[in-house]
Amino acid sequence: MTEVRPLAAAPASLWERDEEVAAVVRAIDALGADSSSSGSLLMISGEAGFGKTALLAETRRIAEGRGCTVWSARGGETLRSVPFNVVRQLLQPALMSLMPEEAREYLGDWYDIAGPALGLTDPGGRQADPQGVTDGLVAAVRRLARRDWPLVLLIDDAHWADQETLCWLAAFAERLDDLSVLVVVARRPGEMSGESARLLDAVAATGLPATTLSALTPQATAGLTRATLGGHADAAFCREVWAVTAGNPYEAVELLAKVQDSELEPTESAAGELRALNRAARGGGLVARLEELGIDATRFAWAAAILGTGISVDLVAKLATLGRDDAVRCAELLRSARILTAPDPANGPTDEGDLEFVHPLIATAVYNSIPPALCTAMHGIAAQVVTDSGRGAAAAARHLLQVHPDDDEELVEQLREAAREHLAVGAPDAARRCLERALLEPPQPEVHAHVLFELGCATLLTAPAKTIDHLQTALAMPGLEGDARVDAVFRLSQALLHNDQLEEAVRTVEAEAARHAPGPARMRLQAVQYMWEGIYAGEAASPGRSERLAELARTCTGRDNAERALLMLRGFDAMTHGESAEEVVDLCDRALVNGRLPPGLGWTDTEWGVELLLMLTNAYAYTDRLDRADALYSEALRAYESAGWSGGHLALAHAYVGLGHRRRGRLREAETSLREALRLAERVGRGLPLYWTATCNLVDTLLARGHVEEAWAIAEQCGFAPPYPSTIVLPDPRSVRGRLLLAVGRTKDGINELEAAEKAAAVRGHHNPVLVPWAFDLARALATEDPDRAGRLATDVRRHAERLGTDTAIGEALRCAAALETGQRAVRLAAQAVAYLEASPCQYEHAAARVEYGILARSVAELNRGLALAKSCGADGLVAQARAVLETGRGLR
Repeated sequence: MTEVRPLAAAPASLWERDEEVAAVVRAIDALGADSSSSGSLLMISGEAGFGKTALLAETRRIAEGRGCTVWSARGGETLRSVPFNVVRQLLQPALMSLMPEEAREYLGDWYDIAGPALGLTDPGGRQADPQGVTDGLVAAVRRLARRDWPLVLLIDDAHWADQETLCWLAAFAERLDDLSVLVVVARRPGEMSGESARLLDAVAATGLPATTLSALTPQATAGLTRATLGGHADAAFCREVWAVTAGNPYEAVELLAKVQDSELEPTESAAGELRALNRAARGGGLVARLEELGIDATRFAWAAAILGTGISVDLVAKLATLGRDDAVRCAELLRSARILTAPDPANGPTDEGDLEFVHPLIATAVYNSIPPALCTAMHGIAAQVVTDSGRGAAAAARHLLQVHPDDDEELVEQLREAAREHLAVGAPDAARRCLERALLEPPQPEVHAHVLFELGCATLLTAPAKTIDHLQTALAMPGLEGDARVDAVFRLSQALLHNDQLEEAVRTVEAEAARHAPGPARMRLQAVQYMWEGIYAGEAASPGRSERLAELARTCTGRDNAERALLMLRGFDAMTHGESAEEVVDLCDRALVNGRLPPGLGWTDTEWGVELLLMLTNAYAYTDRLDRADALYSEALRAYESAGWSGGHLALAHAYVGLGHRRRGRLREAETSLREALRLAERVGRGLPLYWTATCNLVDTLLARGHVEEAWAIAEQCGFAPPYPSTIVLPDPRSVRGRLLLAVGRTKDGINELEAAEKAAAVRGHHNPVLVPWAFDLARALATEDPDRAGRLATDVRRHAERLGTDTAIGEALRCAAALETGQRAVRLAAQAVAYLEASPCQYEHAAARVEYGILARSVAELNRGLALAKSCGADGLVAQARAVLETGRGLR
């Protein structure tokens, strides 16, 4: 920094900030130059009092002077537990200026998803998906930004922002490349930890190089002193101002104001009094100054500090138990003492009588000065005041969290209600805090287990290990009976699954089922047990499982959802074992109601979970009933998009829509869906089954397209290699990786991988050759070095295909057999393969069979048919193969 003077007409707190202001000007000018330009983010970091707020105010002044729309918000030290607090401040003024129908039009499908988090509409009946709400908030700003370009967003005190806002900000910052918005964020360094610190660091990483504010130099402090007190302030006095404030701009301004109030002459002889004046302007001195204003003014300031936000004379009067006239008088005293002030109307609409602290440092000092016992009591009163004002349990919750435990049944119920409200708007972490506090009260014995159950449900996706502990404790206590207990056991088994403890999940459900007499509850638990066993990729959880499941399903007519679940599970089990496709389809059809999913078994219903419906849908997909599979995959995608479930559920939906496209031979569409699935899965976390599903299907699709290098790059990038997950992935990842290794020329490694797939399939009894296609590729790979074994594999796979009975399985088995033969026998087998695959819904396999038959039969007509099919599928490798043969023309007829 070379300049000492501030910019012309800038406030005193902008001294020595010329370079920082110039950076802001450049960013605003770039924003206004072109509505199609990329957005940008500027992070301003500085210690308390270093002028971050003043720099943001100057940013607003400059931006508005250049015709920009400016929205602003700030975090609050006592408001970090309030979900969506900062993003609400930021967006509400813009949205509240619209009529409800206009807001709905701007937000479109996101209105019902993001609207509750913004306070625009009441939440729906189901728990909101946090990722979906985040995406909805991003979409809201994107749509409004196009209306209000050029738009500048200012976020002050981001180190005190709630975690939900930081999740939104991190997601929004990543997408500024295609949105012309300037975001300016101010923060203190080192004020955060954990997930919030990670999110704010991620925000900073997306922006321009961060601006770090420094303390004022002695020269700048001298300039500020003389500009405030007059040019006659001598050098020794100016040096002492710098020394006692350490160059902190806010403290320097406050100290100089105290000098003016005390009419102290700015001379060397008076410099010794500056330290005492400075102490009076901060910390304990500020508290002493507050006490000098009287007990009523002190109570008023304390009440304002307790409220933190939404400070009005009337609300503070209720909390401080002051009459209206006394409250107005106290507010005026505190304004005159530069403790409270009226909010800047530029930051959003305010009501008459609204107040805020002059600076966060003052708010902190006032709050910390409240005696601890009184502070706790005032939070309890504040909770009641907020509730009585109609703001709801969630708004009162931050005060209830501060109240000492006291066996208060009503407080427990208030916190449970607040947790439900938090979950409904997509804030499970806030719900967790409420329920953890409720447990400290503690709840009454008959309620305790229910609170633990609710806490376990709130932490299911974010902390499965903690969920396990909560639910196991709840189940060991009295209180959970009937359906509630069964629900808790199911949630516990889900948590164990998410925590990679699948075997324990199975044992937990099995043990609970044994406690129940025959009936719906026991049948549901048995179905859950079979479901978890069915997705386990290791050895069968218990001997004779399939036989017991078949026996149980044999008595089911589909009269309730427990029976329907068992029919779905039996259908999936039969499909994986390669039993008759007709029987599989019959079992699955019996689980539906008029061809549709029954009530209570929809994609967003939580009683059973998504795994069961995926089993049903995949049973159709691998028995050539792709019409029904596609309809169900698409229904899942629509359901999750409509509900705003844009985390793991949406990733799975895209992955299985992609699988449906792949099975049908729509390879371009498959690749598009699977890349989107992988993008969404990356947000949820690597290593999870949904990540494996997206990766495996994308690699499989790229291989079918003939894009071998891309397939290998994806496999390397995503860790598509052993060890494999404990849950099954469709199609079989070992088979797909074995095919990939063969495609890149690592034949020995490919054979080893395919043999490992053979062993794993044998252990599980998985003999559906389309689901676990290792045999087709292994037979071809062994054709030269071990033709006898290759022949046996081809014979076995044809036997399994005929047992399954689908056109795809038999056609693929015939293709494999043809590849091992020569002469007219090879031609006849290839022709038979074409006949079966032509009747199959799997057009890529049909195209491959056509091309292979054309080559063996030396038929130009068949090659052209195969070429046309390959083009329509997007199978570039097949297209190139067919063209190469056609172009040589040797021996063709």
